[in-house]
Amino acid sequence: MSIGLISIVLIVLLVILLGLGTPISFCLGFLGVAGIVALLDFGILYQIAEVAATTGTNLFMITLPLFILMAEVVSFSGVGDDIYTAAHDWLSWLPGGLAISSIATCTGFAAISGSSPATAATVGLVSIPEMIKRGYNRKLAVGSIAVGGTLGILIPPSITMIIYGVITEVSIGKLFIAGVIPGIILALILSLAVAIAVKIRPELAPRTTGVSWNQRFSSLKRVWAFVILAISIIGTIYAGIATPTESAAIGATLAIVIALLYRRLTIKAIHGALLQTVAVTAMIMFLVIGGNVLAFLLSTLTIPQYVTEAIASWDVSKWAVMIMVNLILLGMGCLLDPMAIMVISLPIIFPIVTQLGFDPVWFGIVVTINVEMGMITPPVGLNLFILKGSVKGITMKDIVGGSLPFLFLLMLGLALIMLFPSLATWLPGRMGF
Repeated sequence: MSIGLISIVLIVLLVILLGLGTPISFCLGFLGVAGIVALLDFGILYQIAEVAATTGTNLFMITLPLFILMAEVVSFSGVGDDIYTAAHDWLSWLPGGLAISSIATCTGFAAISGSSPATAATVGLVSIPEMIKRGYNRKLAVGSIAVGGTLGILIPPSITMIIYGVITEVSIGKLFIAGVIPGIILALILSLAVAIAVKIRPELAPRTTGVSWNQRFSSLKRVWAFVILAISIIGTIYAGIATPTESAAIGATLAIVIALLYRRLTIKAIHGALLQTVAVTAMIMFLVIGGNVLAFLLSTLTIPQYVTEAIASWDVSKWAVMIMVNLILLGMGCLLDPMAIMVISLPIIFPIVTQLGFDPVWFGIVVTINVEMGMITPPVGLNLFILKGSVKGITMKDIVGGSLPFLFLLMLGLALIMLFPSLATWLPGRMGF
């Protein structure tokens, strides 16, 4: 059987298994094991254990539970509420000020969360009822949170970037720093679009007034926890003081200390945070191990090299290939979650991209923005379901209708990063390692 035919068979089997509702990690692992038994020497099955052991003992995988624990502790410590209060007091005077405040809060919370659903849920619980109470258009209210929440996986720390780094062996520290400028640019694009839309159609969002300067400066006193956490993560990595794993440990420890100072660290709260940390970490580990088993099969069969050579032989520019890669990722985003997209696609797509001469750190940002868009594209947009389940009184029609206009703004941000790669590569290029 030719490599091309084997590739097609594996893709068809994967689609069938996913269509049957099989968990993605088991789909990948089953295909890997079945492919080794059917197409390779039965005697090399022992290497599956080696793949699992290597993946499970990867030092950077320790970063995952630490950042997840930090995000869980932060979510009940009240730091998100403090960020929203400060953003509200300083930005509410703008056209669509509460929506812009929500996007700013998502941007800030993303710097201490690393999770898009966690960012959307935490900020949405506070800001969406507030916006609706003040007469904001429901679609604008939920759309701004759904898209703002996607920044949780672009601005460091990012669980998505950790998985990308583990799969591609690209520096996670550089990926983290590379996400800072694109994250800020996307936040500015989203905020500017809200201001312009409300300026054109004032009925979308009534103006909020009555916040004194004393109240604004007073609100800054409560954001000390956010500043400390952000510096402990981003600052220590950029300065070369700590590795991503060490910064995750620092962040998790400081989050616990902050929760103690806020008097919110109850036995019940820490128990729930630990359980959720174990559950999410186990899910990701199963997914990555299953993906690596399938990647082992693909690399042994030389399928990535076959696909790379086939595409390199096309008489098209490398940017045409990159556009096609983006379309594939966007299409996958409509059906799969970010982790699954990367585990399935990167073993094949990453060698193609590097062979064409694209910067692997820059491509990590491109992939992250693509999977961001998948978070708000139906039918499987995670942020859409997170908001539906966590905020009462809103319909899926409101959520989808409010999110889709923002999807085009994310596409605009992606186009800017592709046109000006230095936006993603300049800051990590100035790091000391």
